[in-house]
Amino acid sequence: MDRHIHSARSKAEEAFDGGLYCAESVVRALMGTTEDADLLTRAATGFCSGMARTCGPCGALSGAIIGIGHVLGRAHAGQAVAAAYGAVQDLVGEFERIFGARDCKRLLGCDLGSPEGQAIFRERQLHRHCREFTARAAELASAAIARHLQAAEPPGA
Repeated sequence: MDRHIHSARSKAEEAFDGGLYCAESVVRALMGTTEDADLLTRAATGFCSGMARTCGPCGALSGAIIGIGHVLGRAHAGQAVAAAYGAVQDLVGEFERIFGARDCKRLLGCDLGSPEGQAIFRERQLHRHCREFTARAAELASAAIARHLQAAEPPGA
């Protein structure tokens, strides 16, 4: 399990360093080369930069939630939500414990939707913080998925 979690972190860092943004990088790291990877990476774009620079939730956290939903989510009414909800709750709680917030503006200390905030982002090289949020969110999501998949398995499986 530790190798898989480290792999998610490394893949997220690689995707981020390659030019994908936070939510896209985490989704790509958690999805790998599955059939849905391109689709979900594109779907994650609007979640980047705190929901498209609107001071919303951290894009890395949003991408991690998309990844959790892909693995543990439901496709039809009546299916259980406990594993997905539990993994997301674990992820959000741990992310907030580590970084002290879950929204982009509080995490970075600037409003990415303003010219002033963009200037601060560049001057302070805050992309380095975003890279860490991205890597850590992928790592935390991977661990949460593994825990909740294991808990959802029937005894003796």
